[in-house]
Amino acid sequence: MKKLLIVIGVLVIVALAIGGMYVGRRNQMVTKSQTVTASWAQVDVVLQRRADLIPNLVETVKGIAAQEQTVFGDIAKARSTLLGAQTPASRIAANGQLDGALGRLLAIVENYPQLKSNENFQRLQDELAGTENRIAVERRRYNEAIKDYNTYIGLFPNNIFAGWAGYKPNTAYFAATEASREVPKVQFQSPPNK
Repeated sequence: MKKLLIVIGVLVIVALAIGGMYVGRRNQMVTKSQTVTASWAQVDVVLQRRADLIPNLVETVKGIAAQEQTVFGDIAKARSTLLGAQTPASRIAANGQLDGALGRLLAIVENYPQLKSNENFQRLQDELAGTENRIAVERRRYNEAIKDYNTYIGLFPNNIFAGWAGYKPNTAYFAATEASREVPKVQFQSPPNK
């Protein structure tokens, strides 16, 4: 009987130790998951800021470069897709489309020297450049938060506890798109006659 009580006591101690480890690790997973969510929210904020700036930039460029309607349509479509995207993965994909369209817009700007001297355009371009810097910083933070989360839930014995608690790896990293790796082609031509 004494041996049975000792065995039961040891089992209870082991169960409490495993339970304590599980609770502690699960709490860490919740914290890391919330860090990923908060980091995504920051990315979302700066993406929204850029989406809000783009119509003003486009309208300023439209006034001078009216024949470039295809690019304006591409930007409007990409912006609409970005604003309608619901998940981080779909927003990341839509952001890639918008990056490509903005690259083409900036290539157009190179063709119109009078546009570069326009004060409104300069101010908008500076704001957009600042926003792009913020996006880069927030993307990096978001990717680091995902990496930290994925590393934590992948380590032993965390991977066991993650499986029990339903935590899965997050693969929604921001990565450079093929379009962003292409250098925009700039062709200098004389500005249109008015």
